[in-house]
Amino acid sequence: MFKYHCLNPIADVGLDLFVKYYEKTEDVNEAEAILVRSAAMHDMELSDNLLAVARAGAGVNNIPLDKCAEKGIVVFNTPGANANGVKELVIAAMLYASRDLIGGIEWCIANQDDENIAKTAEKQKKNFAGTEIAGKKLGVIGLGAIGASVANAATHLGMEVYGYDPYISVNAAWSLSRNVKHITNIDDIYRECDYITLHVPALDTTKKMINEKVIAMMKPTAVVLNFARDILVDEEAMVKALEEGRVAHYVSDFANPTVVGKKGCIITPHLGASTAESEDNCAIMAVRELRDYLENGNLVHSVNFPDCSMGACTTAGRVGIMHRNVSGMISQYTNIFGEAGINIANMTNNSKGEYAYALLDVDSPVTDEVLAKLAATDGVLRVRKVK
Repeated sequence: MFKYHCLNPIADVGLDLFVKYYEKTEDVNEAEAILVRSAAMHDMELSDNLLAVARAGAGVNNIPLDKCAEKGIVVFNTPGANANGVKELVIAAMLYASRDLIGGIEWCIANQDDENIAKTAEKQKKNFAGTEIAGKKLGVIGLGAIGASVANAATHLGMEVYGYDPYISVNAAWSLSRNVKHITNIDDIYRECDYITLHVPALDTTKKMINEKVIAMMKPTAVVLNFARDILVDEEAMVKALEEGRVAHYVSDFANPTVVGKKGCIITPHLGASTAESEDNCAIMAVRELRDYLENGNLVHSVNFPDCSMGACTTAGRVGIMHRNVSGMISQYTNIFGEAGINIANMTNNSKGEYAYALLDVDSPVTDEVLAKLAATDGVLRVRKVK
């Protein structure tokens, strides 16, 4: 029996995938798995019972990744599950930034008591005139699931699309339209594009990547769209640039006092993945990731440990070992199994930065004594008997 806890409401279509040997608990300290969306976990005490955390979404800045890794707690996210929902909002954002739809709607509401509003509107509509996006240049920074989806959709709308991603995955590259122009110098996007949309993770290296220096390269008619993370933009510098007319609009999905209500800022309350379909997709993917790990020891879409999968176990036993990525670890494991007379039928070991994960299938049951020796090995963070 596995116990799981939800820090945020999770769509039932995902939770329904937990079969009879899973139990939902309201006590987070007894849970072996946690499902989370936006709840902050940095100040949480992480129970020794906790084996895995699944974020029903892409961003994981609300989860203490290193703290989890040091305790041998794997963290999953759900890349691509909300891609379509975010893509549609980004496309809508380009449209309402280029056409003053919001101003026009507000004018109609303010003049709703005017019996001659239809006639008056014909005189006023020139105040809300805009431009079309067809034929304009769009720069997409980050070509993961969302960025690639935005880029592809924009080509179908007649835009000239430029994509920048020095770390693009093979899968993302295959899914990208051949009409998207590959850019190797990001400054070309800042200088040339009419619309610039950000789709990169929040890292130390990407924090405030849109800063005063970068903004100075942009066209005065440029529109910057941020549906990734607010910390990617130096928003104080952006607000100043908007006030001085050096940039046309900043469209963000992250409401805060710095940008809400400021000239040229169009802000929405984090609606990117707020669709029924996205929430369902994220919940389903998160639960499937947890089940595959808890039942089979496999890691798929892990954030703090490497992905590692050997399918279902067909031997007498399987052991998963989370350890530091240092030399000599595997030889120590094989020696321990060998001394116990246990044959290793199959194994794999993958690494990611400072951490690594080994899965070993064996031909006879693994004893508590063997597990204890593995756990006592220097560099081992957690040992788990999967079967």
